[in-house]
Amino acid sequence: MEFAEQAVGRLFPGRRAGQPFRPDHLSALLNEIGVPVAAARGAAIRQQLLEMPAPVVADALGYHNKTTTRLLNETGGTWSRYAPGDHTRSPAGWVPRRTGDS
Repeated sequence: MEFAEQAVGRLFPGRRAGQPFRPDHLSALLNEIGVPVAAARGAAIRQQLLEMPAPVVADALGYHNKTTTRLLNETGGTWSRYAPGDHTRSPAGWVPRRTGDS
């Protein structure tokens, strides 16, 4: 089980042990108390796009990259460039500076 699924299961426990609320049931409960689910979802993803590059948000939430890029442009975000790929490796020839270097 993914971390996000585990978190949802703990935050919104369903009737069956270890299982979260079904999305349609949770949506109905939120609508009953006046929370507009679709608007809240849209606001949440737009906020994420202001804080992170669109490809990162797309990958994390399971959206298509074109969708998050379109939403980013609508939101007015400033992430204009992002190099996808493995950012854990250092470029060839790069050596980190030691504390005493200046």
